Amino acid sequence: MFDQMPNAQPQFLTVGEGEAAREIAMLVRRARAGNSAPALVWLSGYRSDMSGTKAVELDGLAAELGLACIRLDYSGHGLSGGSFSDGTISRWLEEALAVIRHVAPERVILVGSSMGGWIALRLAQELARQGGPKFEGPKLEGPKLEGMVLIAPAPDFTSELIEPNLKAKERKSLAERGYFEERSQYSPEPNIYTRALIEDGRQNRVLDGIIETGCPVHILQGMKDADVPHAHAMKLVEHLPADDVVLTFIRDGDHRLSRPSDIALLLSAVKGIIRSSTSRQMPV
Repeated sequence: MFDQMPNAQPQFLTVGEGEAAREIAMLVRRARAGNSAPALVWLSGYRSDMSGTKAVELDGLAAELGLACIRLDYSGHGLSGGSFSDGTISRWLEEALAVIRHVAPERVILVGSSMGGWIALRLAQELARQGGPKFEGPKLEGPKLEGMVLIAPAPDFTSELIEPNLKAKERKSLAERGYFEERSQYSPEPNIYTRALIEDGRQNRVLDGIIETGCPVHILQGMKDADVPHAHAMKLVEHLPADDVVLTFIRDGDHRLSRPSDIALLLSAVKGIIRSSTSRQMPV
């Protein structure tokens, strides 16, 4: 039986300065001594946190295999500080990048769910940009990206899925109040989408050109997903022409993909990326 860290106390990292400072909660499982495999990094979806079913199961896999695992709550989520209404893709990306650099693994596999898939793709761009030869300025240390597993990924969801479907009353609310509310099927509290989130989303688009992750990508997508249509996953694949991409459709899968059968597919996909990483490290 693996240790799922039931009594683990979260660590906190201050991200940002002055009024923008917020305390970001993270749970870090260290790798078993001598295990040099990549660390698993969990990136949650919108209004989700690091204690969800998929996140805990991923940590359990890390325990079973002796891997490091990093989980975090974005500001305004879970145990982290900060206001949810201040959240943007740029802000949550900054937090994820800060946590990864703080823990400082040498190699990582990013596992992103829904909005976490968008964050993962932006992380890949930032790690390449800030550590690559074309980056002008002081080099910021970061891990090597060994692979991604994206679960019902929602890149550019603000401009691709929300903005085109805004009703007149929602546009009015955005203009007058700076946000609009939408009933959530997962919580009694409504989803809140701010003008700042939508405007910032346009600055973080990834589906406007070729995405070069430089690593294998495995996408899991439910075909009965009411939040992110499976056509969105197919569009993402078109923007990953240079990568080794596997797209797995789950015919009766919803957006959460948290059933035991879905979890089994997730863990299998992660193990596949680990095997791929290991084979690339073997001397020829």
